[in-house]
Amino acid sequence: MTLDGLDDLDRTILHALQRDARSTSSQDIADEADVSASTVRNRIGRLEERGILTGYHADVDYEQAGYQLYTLIVCTAPVPQREELAAAAVDVPGVVRVEEVMTGTENIHVFAVGADSDDLSRIGRDLDELGLEVADEDLIRSVHAGPFDGFSTPSANDTE
Repeated sequence: MTLDGLDDLDRTILHALQRDARSTSSQDIADEADVSASTVRNRIGRLEERGILTGYHADVDYEQAGYQLYTLIVCTAPVPQREELAAAAVDVPGVVRVEEVMTGTENIHVFAVGADSDDLSRIGRDLDELGLEVADEDLIRSVHAGPFDGFSTPSANDTE
C-alpha cells in the first residue's frame, strides 16, 4: 500500500473480496497476485484500519426467507440533518440499508424489508416521525451486484 493510495496488490485484494468474500481465502488471492498469504492478510488488515475495507456483508434473498416485500423508500431530509437522519433511519425495525444521496431533495434512500403491507406502512410512519419526508416507494424485484472493475488488475497469468 502506498502513502498516496492503492497499489496493484490492494486493488487485486479488493476486487477478489468484492467478487466473493465468503469463498475467497487469503491463499487464493496470494496465488493470483504471486505473493504470500501472510502478505495478503497484512494488507487486508491495513485496508480495514484505513477504513477502505469496511465490512463483509451477506446477500440475502428476502423473498426466499419469507419476506416478500423488499422496498426502496426514497426520502427527503433537510441537508443540514441528512447525515443524522440517515444514521437514525437504519435503526428503524425492518430497515436494512440507508444511503445518503448528494442532492437537495430525495437525498436519503432507505431499503426496508417487510412480510406485508402493514410492515411497510409502519416503517414509513417511523421514518416520518424521525423527520424524513417520504417521496416515493418502490418494490425491488431483484438485486444484481459485482466487483468494481477499477480494482481489477491484469493477472500475472494473463499474457497475450
